[in-house]
Amino acid sequence: MHALRPRTAQMTCLLATATALAAGLVSAGPAVALHGPEAPAGQHAYTVKLNIGDETNSRGCTGTLVDASWVLTAASCFGATPGAEVPAGKPALKTVVTLGDARTVEVSELAPRADRDVVLARLATPATGIAGVKRATTAPATGAELTAAGFGRTKTEWAPEKLHTGTFTTDSSTSTTLAVTGKGTDVLCKGDTGGPLLNAAGELVGVNSRSWQGGCLEVPATETRTGAVSARTDDLGEWIDEHRSRTSGWKTATAVQSGNSVYQGIRLPDGSWTGFTDVQSKAGNLGGIRSSAVVGMNGDTHVLAISGSGDLFHTIRKEDGTWGSFGYVFGETGALANLTQVTAVNIGYDLHVVAVADGKVFHTVRNASGHWTRFGDVAGVAGPIGKVTTAAVTSAGGQIQVTAVSGGKAYHTVRNTTGHWVGWGDVAGVLGSTGPVTGVTMAGTGGDAQIVLATDNGTRQYHAIRYADGSWSPLGDLKPILGTVTAKSVAAASVNGEFQLAVTTADDKALHTIRHADRTWDTPVTVPLQGLPAAPGSLAITATWTP
Repeated sequence: MHALRPRTAQMTCLLATATALAAGLVSAGPAVALHGPEAPAGQHAYTVKLNIGDETNSRGCTGTLVDASWVLTAASCFGATPGAEVPAGKPALKTVVTLGDARTVEVSELAPRADRDVVLARLATPATGIAGVKRATTAPATGAELTAAGFGRTKTEWAPEKLHTGTFTTDSSTSTTLAVTGKGTDVLCKGDTGGPLLNAAGELVGVNSRSWQGGCLEVPATETRTGAVSARTDDLGEWIDEHRSRTSGWKTATAVQSGNSVYQGIRLPDGSWTGFTDVQSKAGNLGGIRSSAVVGMNGDTHVLAISGSGDLFHTIRKEDGTWGSFGYVFGETGALANLTQVTAVNIGYDLHVVAVADGKVFHTVRNASGHWTRFGDVAGVAGPIGKVTTAAVTSAGGQIQVTAVSGGKAYHTVRNTTGHWVGWGDVAGVLGSTGPVTGVTMAGTGGDAQIVLATDNGTRQYHAIRYADGSWSPLGDLKPILGTVTAKSVAAASVNGEFQLAVTTADDKALHTIRHADRTWDTPVTVPLQGLPAAPGSLAITATWTP
C-alpha cells in the first residue's frame, strides 16, 4: 500500500521490500503491514503471504485464496514502479505464495483488473485442503465495522511470521474503492497490501491497497493517521468466476432455469462452484428461456435453449469464457410445433439433439462443421409409444441411447453406430414396476448407460444401469443417498469417467452427488445458487475439460 502523506506525498502502497543490507528491510515501492492482534490459529486460513522477487530485491504482500487455484491480491504488488501497469501473463518476477500451513507454491499467471488495484494470481499447483474466502455481493454501509488481515510489519516487528488482524470503520466508498479508518491503534502497514478486508459475516468486501501507516514501524511519530483505501470486490464476482472457470482439469458445467431465463455456473475441480450468470446476458435476449440443455465438447460448452416463444436456439461458450451469439436452430432443422423440452449429447464432435414437441420425440445432429440435419420423428424408426412428456439422451459405447416417458412409463431405444434405431422397450419390463415416472436422466460411463428415474411426482428416485451387453442392473432406491426429497428436475453427466447427478427439489434447493467407479456415492452437497433471481427449476449438467 502507499502511505498517506500530506500534499506533496501520496498515500503509500503497503508493499514490504527487502535488501541484503545489514540495516534490514527498507521500504520501497507500493506496500504496508497490519498493526493489530495476531489472528487465532486457523482463523482466516485462506489468507496467504506473497514473496515477489529474489533474496536481494524482494517485496512482500498479502493475498486471499478465492479457491484452490487463484489468489486475489493487489496489482500494485507486481508493478515495476508505483502506479505502473501490470501486464497479464507470467509475472515478471518470481512470486512464491506461502499458505497458512507453510506450504509454498509459485505463481504462474497474473490477471489484473484495469479499473482498480486488484489482480488474480494463478497458483502453479492447487492449494488443496484450504477453502476459499466467501465473497460479499454488496458494499459495506458507511459506519460498518470491517476486519483487515495481513502479514505486514507491525509497530514493533519488521516481518512477522504470523497473521495479524485489525478493526476498521467504513468512511465512504466510490464505484471501485472503500475508504476506511483504523479503530484505536489498528492500522495497515507495509506488507499488508493485497490482504483481505472482511465484513461482519466474514465475507470479502475489499483488497487493501494504500494507507497512511500512522504508528507503523519506521513511520515518523508525527504521522498519526490510520486511514486506508481498499479496492472494492463486492462487484467482481463474475470477473473472478470467469478466471476460476479456466482452472485446469475436469469441471461440471451447469444450466439452471430460474425466473424467465437460464443461468450457467460451473463446478470446479476442487468441488467449489462459481456463481451463476444469465445466459441471455452473454448470448442474446430471447425474450425468456423455458428450458435448456448443455453439452461439453473439446473444451467448449454447447447450450441449447427453448425461448419464451417456443423456438430453439444454440450458442457456444468457448473454453476461454467468451460466448457466441444465439443462432436460430429451426432455420436449418425445420420448425417443431409445441416444443417443450430439449436434451443433447455428443459423440466425438457431433452434437446429437433430442427434442420433445407436440408429444413426440425428434432427433437432429449438428456435425463438426456446424451443419444441422433436419429433425426426424423417432417414432418413424423406433415405433410409437403414445404422448411423450419428457426424455433423456446419452451416448455409451459410441451409440445414442434415449429414454422417453409416456403415460407414466419409461421406454428405451438405441441408435447404433450405423445410424439405425431399434424399437422402444418398456423399461419396467426389465427393472420392475414403479410409481408413475415423471422425470428421467441418463449418462454414459464407458460402455454402460446409467439412468435415474423420478417417480410419483418426484417423491421417489431410482438408479439403474444398462450395461454394454444390453443387460440391466436391479433398480436401486436413491433415498439412502438423497434423503427424503421431492425432485423437480434430475440431470446427470459423466465427468472424468464418474457418474454425477444433480437434482432440483421442491424446497428450492439444488443437490449434487457423485457415484464413483467403486459404486459408492458421495454425500449430496447443496449447490450455492448465487446469481439466481428466483427458485431453481429444470437443470442440465455436462462435463468440460480445460488442459
